Amino acid sequence: MPDDADRFFVITGGPGSGKSTLLSALEADGQLCLPEAGRAIIQAQVAIGGAALPWSDRSAFAELMLSWEIRSYQTAQATSRIAFFDRGVPDVAGYLRLTGLPVPAHVEKAIEIYRYNRSVFIAPPWPEIFTQDRERKQDFDEAVRTYEALAATYSACGYGLIELPRVSVKERAAFVLRTVAAPA
Repeated sequence: MPDDADRFFVITGGPGSGKSTLLSALEADGQLCLPEAGRAIIQAQVAIGGAALPWSDRSAFAELMLSWEIRSYQTAQATSRIAFFDRGVPDVAGYLRLTGLPVPAHVEKAIEIYRYNRSVFIAPPWPEIFTQDRERKQDFDEAVRTYEALAATYSACGYGLIELPRVSVKERAAFVLRTVAAPA
């Protein structure tokens, strides 16, 4: 495992489970946080009339997500700080599996090269906070299936999952920071 992997923490899970809100709280606390690819890609593709969207061209969308995640990783490598990622490279494989698309060899290679801390935080489906919006068109059932696909993917890639508690954002952030600070 590369040295950087120990200080790189992924927060993953299905849509609408509080990941981005948690990362915003961590960032407000002064932590280095790398944003989610999906929402930004959707916004950019809609703005330019592009087709690399999950409802138009899932393969192209996955390729843009992969590029984004690699760039986020490289950005974090340029620092010596602990970094929190709103999703990671294995999320791309989880997305492809969820949508019934094959996982190309280059995605598998990227998962081997771009490693994170062995402990991955996963946000469970949470119906009380789940909402849809312009970029999040999935329903709650798809959010649950996404969670399951990501849990299976990260486990298969050798990561241990730490389920985030369904508590306030402040309590979730404290849980993450306590867990990261705890000796292995």
